[in-house]
Amino acid sequence: MKESQSLTNNLLMEVEVLSNRLRNIKQSYKSTENKALKGRLFSENKNLFKRVNEIYKIAELLNKNNTDNINFSNLLVEITKRTLNENKFESNLFFL
Repeated sequence: MKESQSLTNNLLMEVEVLSNRLRNIKQSYKSTENKALKGRLFSENKNLFKRVNEIYKIAELLNKNNTDNINFSNLLVEITKRTLNENKFESNLFFL
């Protein structure tokens, strides 16, 4: 099980970095008028969202195989779910 804990911890760190970057992208998108930059930010946001979604699927698999009620895989599922939901609610920002 130590391998899965290491994997889970690495994924938790990655989701944290991706979540922060998604927030920074939204802030930059709001504050810029440069169309080329907005296009790059939109593209990067889309790619990061896909990666968080991949991690969410992995987290669900890890969680399914774990019998404990409280563990790192539960935390990973929750954090990725919140990041995905936050990004979905704010996705209208890119269509203003």
